[in-house]
Amino acid sequence: MQLPDAGQRGFAFTAAGHAARLNGELTPELYAALRAEGPGGFAENAMGDSLTFVPLRKLPPWFKWRWVYEAVGNKLEAWWLQSVYGVEEVWRAVRGHRS
Repeated sequence: MQLPDAGQRGFAFTAAGHAARLNGELTPELYAALRAEGPGGFAENAMGDSLTFVPLRKLPPWFKWRWVYEAVGNKLEAWWLQSVYGVEEVWRAVRGHRS
């Protein structure tokens, strides 16, 4: 995960994501590598896979905060989209009555 070639680094993080999917957990070394890389970039998909396939009780404490952040963000986005869709429906109804 510390190779200079970007393509090879990407494959290493992809492998970490697959390990999370297959095993339902990661080693402390892989968690440390994900933490060092941080969200975004190469680690984004591996972190997402870990949050999806590793039970919350098996995640390290710093990663549990990432899970909370993602859960709250997803809920806020869902509420936002529901309100946007509602406004669009009202707008279509108002436009339909004026025609």
